[in-house]
Amino acid sequence: MMQSREWRLVRRPAGMPVMADFELATTALPVPGDGEILVANRFLSVDPYMRGRMTDRPSYTPPFKLGEAMQGGAIGEVITSRAEGFAPGDLVSSLWGWREAYVAPAETVRRIELLPGIAPQAYLGVLGITGMTAWAGLTRLGAPKAGETLFVSGGAGAVGSSVAQIGKILGLEVIASAGSDKKCDWLRSLGVKAINYKSGNITSQLQAAAPNGIDIYFDNVGGDHLEAALEAARPFARFVECGMIANYNDTAPLPGPSNLIYIVGKQIRMEGFILTRFAALEPEFIATMSGWIANGMIRHEETVVNGIEQTPAAFLGLFSGENLGKMIVALPGPTAA
Repeated sequence: MMQSREWRLVRRPAGMPVMADFELATTALPVPGDGEILVANRFLSVDPYMRGRMTDRPSYTPPFKLGEAMQGGAIGEVITSRAEGFAPGDLVSSLWGWREAYVAPAETVRRIELLPGIAPQAYLGVLGITGMTAWAGLTRLGAPKAGETLFVSGGAGAVGSSVAQIGKILGLEVIASAGSDKKCDWLRSLGVKAINYKSGNITSQLQAAAPNGIDIYFDNVGGDHLEAALEAARPFARFVECGMIANYNDTAPLPGPSNLIYIVGKQIRMEGFILTRFAALEPEFIATMSGWIANGMIRHEETVVNGIEQTPAAFLGLFSGENLGKMIVALPGPTAA
C-alpha cells in the first residue's frame, strides 16, 4: 500500500485565494486493477486558468469540487502497471496533478517518449499545453506576416515567452510587457523590445515602442494592457485573446476598456480561444517546436519550487509575477505506508 498527499479545495476563494482555501490531505492508494497504473508524480504544473475552476460557475471546464483532490498537468513515473503498453519506469503526462501519486485507468494518461536533450518537465511547458497555446494562438489566429509588429502582454510568462520567440522566428518585430527590470532584460536578450509595465503608463510606453502601431496583440493580461493595445492597433489588427489574468481575482465586474470603439473604426478582429479547439494539431506542434528547441531558436525558462507542500504557494505566485517562464513544482516521490 502506498500513501499519497493531495491538495484539496475546501473553500471557494473570494478574490485572491489564500492558503486557508486549500487543505493538504493524506490518502491511501488502492492496488491497481486491470487496465490501471500506479504513477508517482515527478513534476506538477500550476497555471492561471486554475483560478477559474475554483469558482462554481459555468465555464469551458468544470469547477473543482470542494473536498476532493484538485487537478492539473503532471509528469509522472509508472510504478506498477496492469495495463497493456505501460511498464514501470515509463514517463506519462496526465491531468492528475496537485497530488504525489495516483492510481488511474491507463487511458487517462499519455506515455512520453523523451526527445534528445529535452527534460521531462518541458512537456508541461514549452512542449506542453503552454507551448502549444502560444504556437496555435499566434499562428492560427494571429495570422502573422513577416515584418509585422506583435505585442505580447505577460511576455516573460510561460505562454508569453513562447509567443515572443515564435514571433521572432516568424519574422515579426516583437514587443512584450513584463513586471520587472530582470524580466525585461531577459526578454531583450531574446531580441524582444521590453516594457516594464510597473515603471509607467503602459499605453504611453507601447506607443513609444511601436510608433507605427501594432498588427497583432496576444493578450494574456487584459485590463490596461488591452486598452493600450486598442490604442496602438493599426487597421485590421488581430487580437488573440488567450487570457486576462489581471481580472481573474475580481470580486465584481469591472468597466471594460474605455476605447472599445476602436474595434469598429480600425476594423480589428478580436477572437478568444480554448486550446482544445486545436487538439488535432498537436503532432505538428511537437515536430515544429522540438525542431526549434534543437536548433537553439527557442529558449525556455522554468521557475521550480520543491515539494508538494509548496503547490498552492507556487500557484499564488503566478498572480504576483514570481515566475520567469513556466512555474513548476518538483516532487521527490511518495512514500510507502
